[in-house]
Amino acid sequence: MAKIDVVFEDNHLIAINKKGGDLSQKDKSNDDSLIEHIKLYIKEKFKKPGDVFLGSIHRLDRPTSGVIVYARTSKALTRMTKLFRDNDIKKSYFALVEGRPPDLSGYLKDYLKKDPIKNKSYIAKKGAANAKLAELKYEFIREVDNRYLIKLDLMTGRHHQIRVQLANIGCRIVGDLKYGYGTPNADKSICLHCSEIVFVHPVKKVEIRISARVPKIPEWKGVKGY
Repeated sequence: MAKIDVVFEDNHLIAINKKGGDLSQKDKSNDDSLIEHIKLYIKEKFKKPGDVFLGSIHRLDRPTSGVIVYARTSKALTRMTKLFRDNDIKKSYFALVEGRPPDLSGYLKDYLKKDPIKNKSYIAKKGAANAKLAELKYEFIREVDNRYLIKLDLMTGRHHQIRVQLANIGCRIVGDLKYGYGTPNADKSICLHCSEIVFVHPVKKVEIRISARVPKIPEWKGVKGY
């Protein structure tokens, strides 16, 4: 894992521009995650003895890039977790897709069901067992080399939600083999990027707006902020 890209930092929180392919937290692969690297960064920067506290507030899928926030104190972890649980966090994404969206802007409402064995989610009927409501808003930005840039505002946070819902309207995300795109990105990432997170600071009680540029990889070339 390369050097971390810190995009926000104070005594309570730290936010990273995660690269596609990096793990948000440990999983069954037992690969290193961002948590270990951020702890080392904090330990070295502030010359902290002993173990460093770092709380995982939310996650991004391994192939997804963009803003991810961690808590540096237990108080911040408890309060930020509640903000996410109560849907009081605004998360915006960019996606580069192969199919033009049906409208310039729209609202997608589906019910999703997760298959834990395949680590994949599917569109389900309302009322189906274990199906959860998934909502998002999208806006078509522009065409980029025969692909289409879409901005997304996530209203719920379901497993693989954006990937499933976009594929369902014929807008498969570039590099996302799991949901129907034909070829992988060179670094095995997908062109889905959490570009901004907005929330009220859990301690200071002021609005915090954290943004991150899209990755500098060939698939994103031509997109603003590259």
